[in-house]
Amino acid sequence: MVIIEVSLLSGFIMTSRSRILLENRTIVKKIEVKANVVYIYLEKLNDESQTFILQLEQVIQVKNLKPASIKIYDYYQPGGLQISYYWGVGS
Repeated sequence: MVIIEVSLLSGFIMTSRSRILLENRTIVKKIEVKANVVYIYLEKLNDESQTFILQLEQVIQVKNLKPASIKIYDYYQPGGLQISYYWGVGS
């Protein structure tokens, strides 16, 4: 099982529409939202390129917004962790 762990930008939440769109993808097994982190559980990955789009809604204005992390790892072998950062559209 592969986990995509998306830390949300400060002052943002994931929209319910975004959750529905993710849940309708056959590769997505489960989605959890805990505090300001979204966990997307995938059954497995293959060599095909995959794109996941999370729509975020700003609920609190935050100055000097810092980038948030996206971590991708195998649940059974977390040592192969891949980390990336995002700033959001228009940042």
